[in-house]
Order: sequence, then structure tokens, then C-alpha cells
Amino acid sequence: MNLWQRLLKQSQLRLRPNSLKGFVSLFLVGGILTVALASCSGANNSNTTTTTTETTAGEKKQNVELTLVSFAVTKAAHEAIIPKFVEKWQKEHNQTVTFKQSYGGSGSQTRAVIDGLEADIVHLALAGDTSKIEKAGLIEPGWEKEVPNNAIVSKSVAALVTREGNPKGIKTWADLAKDDVKLITADPKTSGVARWNFLALWNSVIKTGGDEAKATEFVSKVYNNVPILTKDAREATDAFFKQGQGDALINYENEIVLAEQKGEKVTAIIPDVNISIDNPIAVVDKNVDKHGNREVAEGFVKFLFTPEAQQEFAKVGFRPVDDTVAKTKEFADKYPPVKTLGTVEEFGGWDAVQNKFFADGTVFDQIQAKKKR
Repeated sequence: MNLWQRLLKQSQLRLRPNSLKGFVSLFLVGGILTVALASCSGANNSNTTTTTTETTAGEKKQNVELTLVSFAVTKAAHEAIIPKFVEKWQKEHNQTVTFKQSYGGSGSQTRAVIDGLEADIVHLALAGDTSKIEKAGLIEPGWEKEVPNNAIVSKSVAALVTREGNPKGIKTWADLAKDDVKLITADPKTSGVARWNFLALWNSVIKTGGDEAKATEFVSKVYNNVPILTKDAREATDAFFKQGQGDALINYENEIVLAEQKGEKVTAIIPDVNISIDNPIAVVDKNVDKHGNREVAEGFVKFLFTPEAQQEFAKVGFRPVDDTVAKTKEFADKYPPVKTLGTVEEFGGWDAVQNKFFADGTVFDQIQAKKKR
């Protein structure tokens, strides 16, 4: 005898259905039982739904997508590294990872992420750009300490590229200020690489005993010799090599290496006084939490610091941040030490550099405003 039958029989013994009071009581008992049974049935349905949802979520996790947003000149490195990570992750986690990739000027990429480009990972030309994304509330503070090397995953130095045979006799930074030299470089307002270029020029004066007045005078002369500021470093390279513009080009050492690998004949000088160009990596916390792919995103970032990934960076021109890779004969010969190497920390860090040189109305804008037309 089930619960319904037992309760009904007990109610019939106590109540007289031929009276109005008994009829009402029987009606109420029946209604309560109906509600109780319906509640039990609903609870069972709820459990079934939860199980189905969990199964579906598990199935979706078999395929994970990451969006990588990076500055222009890292494309060749990432295209070599990503397949290695995908294969490794599949073997170890039985998950298929696919990547959406976006490359462009570091400043432009930074603004795009802040404006809604849902990057899971950002690899930018300078820590100042990453800090802007942090200040916009998308990256949690302390991102520099979450991975090795203060999150600097790739690095380079500045190079001076000249025409074949170096007809203008360009050997040092100072030669870029000559009246008959035309220089190609990107715009510091849109390109992180170009901000490093600017800092390399400024640093070349300070490191050789000059003061800020002399640095301003020198950098102003150099930018007066720039016929056009390109959007990013890759466009600057194309303008110089493909379009034949300019007598000299400032660019990353890695771009020179890559150009040579593509068959270009490159005449380049790595000045003895230089700047360490450090590029950070970070997980965009707000977006990975929204997309539910934090584990994979953090796994990819950590993979970039492994010797396997660092070798790929080194092959396309970046100086390896892993000592074991840097000390191998192949890369030690390829990337000899620079005699006098400045760092952005010597200028107060990127917040100070940005506020002093590149914020609206500051040094770079003042130089451009005085430029000869």
C-alpha cells in the first residue's frame, strides 16, 4: 500500500464524507497530497536537468578556444609555437585547443582590448600597454609576478638598418641627425616598438654623458628627418624594404633576422649603446573568467617560457629569456652581448616614460609640433 492509499484510508476512518465538514476535509487532504507528490516529482526533474547540464558543459570543454592579441612582429614566433602547444595540451589534457590571433601595433591592440576585443592573452611590446589594460579593470594587479622573469617573455634590442653598401655612412645613432639622412620608423602614438625606438635615441645621449636638453635637441633633429610615421613596426619594415623609402630604418633586431631569413639582403648595425626591449605576456583575467578557459590560457602562457618555446622565439630573432637557450652555441653566437645596455627602469618605468614622453602634449608631441614642414 503506497503513501497515498494509507493516508486516504486513515482520513476516511476519521472523517464522515456525507457531512459538509468531512467533504471539505477530504478535499484539503487530497490537495495537500497532490502538491506533495508534485513537489517530489519536480525535485526529480530538477536533478535530471542538473545532470544533463553538467554533461553538456563537460562535452563543451573538449574543445577550447583562446584569443591571442599581440604586437605585429611576434607573428612568426607564435605561428611556430602554437602548434607545439596544441599538440602538447591534447596529449596531456585530451582537449583540442584552437586559437584566434590578432596582430598589430601594440598601442592600437591595447586600445582594441580595452574597447571590447575579448583577448584571453595579451603579448604586447611594453609593460606600459599591459598596465593600461590592468587600469581598465580587465587584468588583475600583480600579473607580472604570476609567471617567470617578471612576465617578460620576449626581448630584443634596437638595430639600425641601412641601404646596401651603406651609402650615407651611417654607423651610430648620431648619424641619424644628419641633414641628408631620411629615417623610417613607426609612430610612438600607435606602436610600442616605436616607443622603444624613441627611447633608444634618447638613451643614446644620456648614456654618453648628455643631459636632457641635449637629448631633446638630438631627438628633435632625428624626427625632423622622418618623412612618414608608419602605424606599426611591420609597416615600417615594408616601407623601407618593399617601397624603397628612406636611407635608414630603426627596428627590432628580430625583424632584421626575420628579413634575412626571407631572403632580404640586410645591412644592419647593432649600436654599442642600446636599450633592452622587453615584451610582457599576461592573461586577461576578466575575459578568461567569462570564457571559462583560464586553465588553458595560463597553460599557454607558462609554455611560452619553456626552452622549447624560447627556441622558437630565438629562431626568428628574439633574444631568449631562458638562460639554457641563450647559452647554447647557436644563439650565443647569434646574439652577442651589447656593450652599454639601458633599461626602461632607469627612466622610472613605463608609467613615468609614458607621462613624460608620449602622453598628449608632452615631449613627443612638442617635437612633432616644431617639426619643419
